[in-house]
Amino acid sequence: MEFKLLTLLCVFIHTVNCDDKPNIVLLFADDLGWGDLASYGHPTSTSPNMDKMAKEGLRFMNFYSSNPVCSPSRSSLMTGRYPSRTGIYPGVFNCGSVGGLPLNETTVAAQLKKAGYGTAIVGKWHLGVGENQQYLPTKHGFDHYTGIPYSHDMCPYYVCFYPNQSCFDHGRQGDTPCPVFQDEKIMQQPADFLTLSETYSTAATSFIHQMADKKQPFFLYMAFQHTHHPQFASKMFTNSSIRGMFGDALNELDWQVGQIFDAINEAGVSQNTFVFFTSDNGPSLVREVRGGNAGPLRCGKGTTYEGGMREPAIAWWPGKIKPGKTLELAATVDLFPTFLKLADVPIPTDRVIDGVDMSPILFENEMSQREYYIYYPSGASPEKGVYAIRHKEYKAHYYTSGTGLYSAHYPDAACKASAGTVKHDPPLLFNLNYDPGELNPLNTTESPYNEIVKTINKIKEKFEATVVWAESEIRKGDNNTAKPCAKPGCTPFPHCCTTTPSMSKTTRVL
Repeated sequence: MEFKLLTLLCVFIHTVNCDDKPNIVLLFADDLGWGDLASYGHPTSTSPNMDKMAKEGLRFMNFYSSNPVCSPSRSSLMTGRYPSRTGIYPGVFNCGSVGGLPLNETTVAAQLKKAGYGTAIVGKWHLGVGENQQYLPTKHGFDHYTGIPYSHDMCPYYVCFYPNQSCFDHGRQGDTPCPVFQDEKIMQQPADFLTLSETYSTAATSFIHQMADKKQPFFLYMAFQHTHHPQFASKMFTNSSIRGMFGDALNELDWQVGQIFDAINEAGVSQNTFVFFTSDNGPSLVREVRGGNAGPLRCGKGTTYEGGMREPAIAWWPGKIKPGKTLELAATVDLFPTFLKLADVPIPTDRVIDGVDMSPILFENEMSQREYYIYYPSGASPEKGVYAIRHKEYKAHYYTSGTGLYSAHYPDAACKASAGTVKHDPPLLFNLNYDPGELNPLNTTESPYNEIVKTINKIKEKFEATVVWAESEIRKGDNNTAKPCAKPGCTPFPHCCTTTPSMSKTTRVL
């Protein structure tokens, strides 16, 4: 009852208690690798705004996504639960997917909204749209949504860079053009890549100013399309980087980060705003020089090697978080309970929450409450279950698997589809403090490594006993009726799905 009364007071009369609740901004990059930022050691990346955030904030060296591909990693971000529990496996949602994040899942946005927060997402959702748009963010606790609801390579596309430079391929020609939603309506179709980042930044900064003017606490989830392929950039950032087109896209992402920080400062809420930056999964190495970089970590997107799931992460809150770096273990599933703790919102007790509160790391310079971390692959299944577990500095691989997300020229055969899926009994064991590249497996027949394996085996057995695999939402399949279209029922489908006259083949730059 007290919680509900406080919520009403916050919304309608903006009490002191409500004003004391911190604003929360989550900056979430796409396919950005552990080694892509200058603050994480890349020699030719230029990201001054993120560098400043890193200098003023806390950098995580051991921060993980819950999956090496988009949809399952984002489901854990929103719910604090591994994707096996929510049904977001295997792989990712397509533009015509019938399924989506189940409506009975509790998102961090929904919980914060109950506490009087204004909530908005700008950018990539990738947790389903559905045949009746029943899975859009506005059905999951967000007041506002501006963005493309899935990866922008799932649409036909032609122009990515100024002036009229073609993309690297033409996307999925049989699907509808990329739609940009405004709440539950399509405001633009096809999306204009040359102005998309400006559209996103305007939506995000306007929301910050509106909430500050209302003196209402807010949660902004800024889910960048960058640096997923096809990379794109506006006139301002085309040919701006010596790192090529990936660098141009990264520069534009950094500019977007700067726009958000400028809005926070201009709105006068910097002292009461917690900002967290990370990425959904590792770099897309199939793109070769147009892809990202995992630094010293092995492989990248699609695998449960470190490069697929260990991400750059930076926490910023002036006067609250001490600048520096931490080696403590943390993950995207931990953001759910951490955000709720900051907002003094109860954590749901009617379901298993896999995340743990990161507050001791952030504000008290203490050890993580997380003792271990679970690795699920992009092709997760109940039959195989957990692929790997990290306990302290040790990581045990029960399965390893390559994927098709690597080019034929990639030098590490373990990452590629030709490596297949291999079961390891006993598991492959690595000391990640000594060997972050996972190149030197330890001898598990000798002490102390045989005892370490026994400990991790017990963790695995105990964890898997808690998991009831939800029905796969992704396996529900695709349907043309679920593909977003600005003109439902129009013909010829899908080319008629536009808010502006479609470009003829003679005007497209191919």
